Amino acid sequence: MANSSASMVKGKGLDWGSYLLYTFLTLFALIMLMPLVYMISTAFKPISELFLFPPRFFVMNPTLKNFYNLLLVSGSSFVPFTRYIFNSAVVSTVIVVGGIIISSMAAYPLSKHMSMPFRKGIFNTVILALMFAPQVTQIPQYLVINYLGLMNTYVALVIPYLAYPVGLFLMKQFLDQIPDALLEAGKIDGASEWTIFWRIIMPLLKPAWATLALFVFVAAWNDPWSSAVYTTTEDMKTLPYALNTINGGNANLIAAAGTLGAASLLMVIPTIIVFVITQKLVLETMAHSGIKG
Repeated sequence: MANSSASMVKGKGLDWGSYLLYTFLTLFALIMLMPLVYMISTAFKPISELFLFPPRFFVMNPTLKNFYNLLLVSGSSFVPFTRYIFNSAVVSTVIVVGGIIISSMAAYPLSKHMSMPFRKGIFNTVILALMFAPQVTQIPQYLVINYLGLMNTYVALVIPYLAYPVGLFLMKQFLDQIPDALLEAGKIDGASEWTIFWRIIMPLLKPAWATLALFVFVAAWNDPWSSAVYTTTEDMKTLPYALNTINGGNANLIAAAGTLGAASLLMVIPTIIVFVITQKLVLETMAHSGIKG
């Protein structure tokens, strides 16, 4: 009894090491959030506060004038700024959906069809592709898209992201953890390969394709390069390209800081929303990837 009481008291004792660690990590997290907070504050600052020296970290008199200037005044004389937002939303959504489907369908035979010819060679080629920097494939991609006559179309902005080696690798590694007995049970019940893939495999892959959706969306949503290279007219440009235009094309950078802050906030908000939606499944993927055997 005495030993159990002592252990209970000991269990209720304060773990000062953990408290210090949590405090330390919390402080670093707040430091990491400071640029985001400052960007949000700048997006709502009136022009009078943008010219203050020393500059204020927090906005004192918030205004929506920067968003008005961004959405209704900024942009070219032919294209409103909302067109850039629409293009980014369409391109990113198609890339996410198409990337998930293609990566899943490509990973399924590589993981579960042992009789597939050259299975290991194909997968090793995909792993080899991960070793190259993205810049290595940019010129070949441009030549292929130009040869196919796809320049200045949504297809040109989408296709380069659909062949995503990281996505195929992630899906295959997750599929390797799924027992083959589930697939055998489906075949015994008379299910076709197509039915097994959509009714059994895809529901089990939810954590993996949520993780892939987050990675692909962030990459596609923040990519200004594709828009600058594959499109030639303003109505096909995307939001990251327009953001670079605001940042580098305005002579009065201080006056444009509010508009730039508003545009940056519009860039960050969808990424945060996607992360919040997929956070639970992403963590589940990480936990599942640590299970062996």
